[in-house]
Amino acid sequence: MSDRIEVLATVLLGLAALATAWSSYQATRWQGEQAKAASQTNALRVEAARAQGLAEADKEIDVTTFAQWVDAYAQDDTELASFYRERFRREFKPAVEAWIASRPLKNPDAPLSPFAMPNYRLAATADARRLDAAAQASAATVERDIQRASNYVLGVVLFAVALFFAGMTTKLQSHRLRLVVLSIGYGVFAAAAIWMATSPVSISV
Repeated sequence: MSDRIEVLATVLLGLAALATAWSSYQATRWQGEQAKAASQTNALRVEAARAQGLAEADKEIDVTTFAQWVDAYAQDDTELASFYRERFRREFKPAVEAWIASRPLKNPDAPLSPFAMPNYRLAATADARRLDAAAQASAATVERDIQRASNYVLGVVLFAVALFFAGMTTKLQSHRLRLVVLSIGYGVFAAAAIWMATSPVSISV
């Protein structure tokens, strides 16, 4: 019986050592995945900020040229009004045309400006929103990968505990105590192994 316990302890030592190495490898892999996702998140956030800055610049141009056009129109300077109107940005023109068609000078229900028209849409704003959403999704991936790496680190700890119990088995003199300690070691190993077996695996190069 003593020899059988020795064999079982040796088997547990081998299995726990192998599982510890695998969990360590997976923890490192998921830390790498987290680093890649974090890099992508930062890049997306930079692009989103750049797109938002472009949107603000485009809107400022639209506001400025529209104000100049309104001023020229109010002064009945047809030539100058035409000059500014021809220089409206391509995205801005549909909103201005729709606003003028609403007859704002006579229609009290007309929007106050082209900027309140549904036609006024900035591609840069849409890009910023899309990139921001992608950055948020990427950030969620970062958090997920951190959790997975942490889970595997905990797996390393649990397998190390199993190794400890397996090692203790060879040091004890009491047959009954050795059996109890070995059973605890196998219990810890089995629980950790089942948990790790259900955890996602990263094996991409």
